[in-house]
Amino acid sequence: MTAFEGAGKVALITGGSNGIGAAVARRLADEGARLVLADVDTEAGEALAAELGAAFVRCDVREPDDSRAAVATAVERFGGLDLAFLNAGVASGFGLGDDFDVAAYRRAMGINLDGVVFGAHAAIPALRARGGGDIIATASMAGLTATPFDPVYGANKAAVVALARALGPAHEPDGIRVNALCPSFADTGIIVPLKAHLEETGFPILDVKDVVDTFMRILDGEGTGEAWFVVPGRESGPFTFRGVPGPR
Repeated sequence: MTAFEGAGKVALITGGSNGIGAAVARRLADEGARLVLADVDTEAGEALAAELGAAFVRCDVREPDDSRAAVATAVERFGGLDLAFLNAGVASGFGLGDDFDVAAYRRAMGINLDGVVFGAHAAIPALRARGGGDIIATASMAGLTATPFDPVYGANKAAVVALARALGPAHEPDGIRVNALCPSFADTGIIVPLKAHLEETGFPILDVKDVVDTFMRILDGEGTGEAWFVVPGRESGPFTFRGVPGPR
């Protein structure tokens, strides 16, 4: 295992204005990386970019052209791209009952799944041009276990896990590693509607620093197509998937 050397590296972070994205941005900046922050929250993103000496681009990850523009910013301003952290995400908060809303469903799937698909599609040529690099997509523990309280969120995060598992070996010959980051309930804005209930029931809330530490461990590693769990009180690592039955 070789420690990640940030000096001279260029990283794109979607959902980079707040939460996990902003925390990772600060860590990568400390490591000497040059950053492009991409988000719809322009005010917070521009402020963080100014703090870190980064570039900011407004990016709605549901739009393929926005992801292409974010990658182009990295190439044009810093000369290339070494790391794409596809992190933008939203909670869904509804199921398929009377509360089902088609527009809200499409928004959640668009941000949480399409955003990773479009981001990876835009990033891969730039990473290949550098001789390889990393894509890390933020999934969730909801992508590894059933989430009856938010089945739509569980569905799009499970799809992100499956995508990373498939893209990893597919792009290994290009020197591009693709992995998924799967935190449980981390202390960010996305859990605000649930936070009081979690605290009342004593469910442990994950420190964002633990998520960032796991992100760095993925970069330091050599694996690809992995889904790294991050839960309170356990050492993080790649989730071990049981093999499916094959044909007889």
